[in-house]
Amino acid sequence: MTVYKPKHPVRIVTASSLFDGHDASINIMRRIMQASGAEVIHLGHNRSVEEVVQAAIQEDAQGIAVSSYQGGHMEYFKYMVDLLKEYGADHIHVFGGGGGVIIPKEIKELHDYGVSWIFSPEDGRKMGLQGMINEVLKRCDFPTPVDLEKDVENLHDGDRKAIARLISYVENTATEEEKEALRAKLRLNKKIPVLGITGTGGAGKSSLTDELVRRFLNEVPDKKIAILSIDPTKRKTGGALLGDRIRMNAIFNNRVYMRSLATRSSRSELSNAIQDAIDVVKASGFDFIIVETSGIGQGDAAITEVTDLSMYVMTSEYGAPTQLEKIDMIDYADFIVINKFEQKGAEDALNQVRKQYERSRMLFKQDKEKFPVFGTIASQFNDAGTNALFASLMDTINERYGWDVQVDFDRHKLAEKQNLIIPAERRYYLREIAETVRNYHEKAEKQSEIASKLYQLDGAMKTLEDDENTAETLKQTFEQLEKELDAEAKEKLESWDELQKKYKQDKLSYKVRNKEIEVEIQTESLAGTKIPKVAFPKYKDWGERLRWMMKENVPGAFPYTAGVFPFKRKGEDPTRQFAGEGTPERTNRRFHYLSRNDEAKRLSTAFDSVTLYGEDPQYRPDIYGKIGESGVNVCTLEDMKKLYKGFDLTDPKTSVSMTINGPAPIILAMFFNTAIDQQVEKFEKQHGRKPTEEEYEKIKAETLSVVRGTVQADILKEDQGQNTCIFSTEFALRMMGDIQEYFIENNVRNYYSVSISGYHIAEAGANPITQLAFTLANGFTYVEYYLSRGMDINDFAPNLSFFFSNGLDPEYTVIGRVARRIWAIVMREKYGANERSQKLKYHIQTSGRSLHAQEIDFNDIRTTLQALLAIQDNTNSLHTNAYDEAITTPTEESVRRAMAIQMIINKEFGWTKNENPLQGSFLIEELTDLVEEAVLQEFERLNDRGGVLGAMERQYQRGKIQEESLYYEQKKHSGELPIIGVNTYLNPNPPSEEEINSMELARATKEEKEHQIQALKAFQEKHKDEAEEALNRLKKVAASGGNIFAELMETVKVASLGQITKALYEVGGQYRRNM
Repeated sequence: MTVYKPKHPVRIVTASSLFDGHDASINIMRRIMQASGAEVIHLGHNRSVEEVVQAAIQEDAQGIAVSSYQGGHMEYFKYMVDLLKEYGADHIHVFGGGGGVIIPKEIKELHDYGVSWIFSPEDGRKMGLQGMINEVLKRCDFPTPVDLEKDVENLHDGDRKAIARLISYVENTATEEEKEALRAKLRLNKKIPVLGITGTGGAGKSSLTDELVRRFLNEVPDKKIAILSIDPTKRKTGGALLGDRIRMNAIFNNRVYMRSLATRSSRSELSNAIQDAIDVVKASGFDFIIVETSGIGQGDAAITEVTDLSMYVMTSEYGAPTQLEKIDMIDYADFIVINKFEQKGAEDALNQVRKQYERSRMLFKQDKEKFPVFGTIASQFNDAGTNALFASLMDTINERYGWDVQVDFDRHKLAEKQNLIIPAERRYYLREIAETVRNYHEKAEKQSEIASKLYQLDGAMKTLEDDENTAETLKQTFEQLEKELDAEAKEKLESWDELQKKYKQDKLSYKVRNKEIEVEIQTESLAGTKIPKVAFPKYKDWGERLRWMMKENVPGAFPYTAGVFPFKRKGEDPTRQFAGEGTPERTNRRFHYLSRNDEAKRLSTAFDSVTLYGEDPQYRPDIYGKIGESGVNVCTLEDMKKLYKGFDLTDPKTSVSMTINGPAPIILAMFFNTAIDQQVEKFEKQHGRKPTEEEYEKIKAETLSVVRGTVQADILKEDQGQNTCIFSTEFALRMMGDIQEYFIENNVRNYYSVSISGYHIAEAGANPITQLAFTLANGFTYVEYYLSRGMDINDFAPNLSFFFSNGLDPEYTVIGRVARRIWAIVMREKYGANERSQKLKYHIQTSGRSLHAQEIDFNDIRTTLQALLAIQDNTNSLHTNAYDEAITTPTEESVRRAMAIQMIINKEFGWTKNENPLQGSFLIEELTDLVEEAVLQEFERLNDRGGVLGAMERQYQRGKIQEESLYYEQKKHSGELPIIGVNTYLNPNPPSEEEINSMELARATKEEKEHQIQALKAFQEKHKDEAEEALNRLKKVAASGGNIFAELMETVKVASLGQITKALYEVGGQYRRNM
């Protein structure tokens, strides 16, 4: 398809209103826009309407393109149109998409309201990716409006729209004479400091700029700051990724203006229009201007020509003496910053830079520590090195510009890594893990070869027993060879016959946590055939037997390839009852409805995006619209109590799973308090009085030791899949560690402190091998982190669980068995963990990515196959998606069908009467080995990029996920990947718009949204005298290194989710989005 080439410089702001697949899709779209010649200002995921609109106005963009999730999308888009009108910027086009969740009548309503276009799945099928982008660019191909007289007048009052328009005017259309005429009209304040920040690409200039702006806003209360940020234009396409705004957390403030510029034809790190842009901003009443250039090479120092002060940002790899002599900026910069100071070689680089500074400035014999050379870690909250840099910057401005800013920070302090997640000596942990698994398999092969030879010798001895000489020689060879067989192998071989006999009986007994369980191990079909629950192999050769026992074994035996329990528990299928919609009361009713026929109450909870991002419900339209949509709204302890009312949370057959990540510690504290308060209520009913403090502590301890369930809380995959990260990654990891320490101290044995999740990695576009490898690598990262905090492996490993997605690719057949085998081998062989710690427990959710908005009835067929794979592979729990989830939160009817899929497989399908059906298949064995090796190779790639965290810093995981997502989309569009009812075998009579519009949609009502807001107000009113003190206590614990989760157990009693989240931002920092 031909690419539309814009005639004017087209600027588009892209964002997603929520997360995972939407973040991946908007990234794919913005890449195509750039390749088609547009300048794209990408804002990333979970952006409020106000942020997106302000960005579009300040950047003087012609268009906004947003991918939106179901629930609140109508309010989101309408609010965007309203705000653009309110700010006099309704020339900016609004485009949107969201898969099938925005139905035809909603699309029409949004078009009528003023949204330029909402792309439906049908549009995508007809136009293709490039066709959709062409449509966006055509509509945005116009010069943005400017009224010179009026805009210059408004400029002097600091109007942001006027600043934006005049910068575009000098950048795009003005001749030299026109620029001169404009300068004459501008009232320039010559005494405004302009700081130029330049440095190598990837040194962290944007993060550092953001941190300086944050400190400026905190420490300098009465002044305004503007940022002009420059990124390179691609010569090949003319497009540009203006990628600095996404890194900025502090700019959403009335005292800050930011504008991104592309270098266009300048062929340098600056835009040709930069001096004029600086003049425009100077005339608008800003007190301080920062110009951030695109990444530069060694010999570039153009920034010094347009700014009064300059800062050079580098990292330690540029600190070699031979490199430093080539760097021009060391001769000119007022401040030299070595950022990412935690990296290897940073201190050596600091010394070399100081020496070069000394030589360059002829400052011999002076105290090198007083030179303006700083070591910073901009990614670290409240970093001491960044504080020192900011203080020195303010000192310089005080001295040169007569400011009077007092800053209390230490001027000569270097950054020190505060929360070290993986100690330096453990940084090669993933390579060690890959070697451990390979060594185990090598040993298994060698031992089984020896066993095979012994079997052959044994056979020969029996055949030739009459020939004494030969028999003696054979016996000696046998005895010699037998010595090479290790104790474990001997034991396994000796136990074979006994084991085989056990599995031929009608009953078998085994122990779980010292409890004897007897199971009937044969089931009879209607035809009278006896089906074994576990089919035992019929191998004769000792080598084959040993190889099978070392690599496969029966379910419940190391390496747990076939399953971690010997048999499934009677009366407890892996089915989970999944719900989340509207108010806690409504979701509670759905839980009771779903579980009414089941003895085991396995409740899985989905939260709305207001809760997922740690917000309280409020009237702002883009929050209001999301209340209770696609999940339940929970913002107080009272809400949590309503959510699980009527379920005994201490019953061993009740298990509660909560899919929440960013605010997980807060939500988990609410859940634990709910369970405790349930038991307190029982006590009060029984005794007719409140418990004493001692009795309360006893109830609390007993409750925590028996409560069952899982909280997701996996922050690593949240970052990799671009989900609900709200706190800075290191702070979030620290809170995860605090939860686990609390679990150990309080004997929380049956609750999983984290569900290490691949589901969201798959939803964002990863293939099955990438999903499995990234997820296991994340799991081992938590292991290394918790070990570095001094926890014992056997104290925390049983609290770790996993969560995978099951698609239809061949690798999904073995995802569980590969995960179990790798985990067990590594836990035993590398970490010396006990049997309980070696058992990997995991939950499967059928693929959300394979739920298509076209021919939605066919989705149940896909889900059935995926559920079958999961059950055959002995998943510990399973959630089947409803067929209509491509369009709506599941309805009662669709959930019933989804549950029926599992029930039919478990109760009717004869194949599942056997519990190890995958064992003995040549294909399964081959696939297991192939997938395992592919996972180990991915571990090595991650290892070579600095482990999981080092790879995250380099955007490796996100890049790989997005590439795989785009590859899938391209194959789907071209038809090479056939998807029935979507790109092939299309419905000759597709449903009409009327039929789609009349579908039942599960949406929260206005009354329910209102109910949540009023319930929140009532809670806050009730606890207004205690909340502030509790929040201050929480901040104090966080700042002093105490256990945050232990304090949250108290805080949630009087403060709401939003109040707690805001308090923790102040002590732990907010998440910084990545490109």
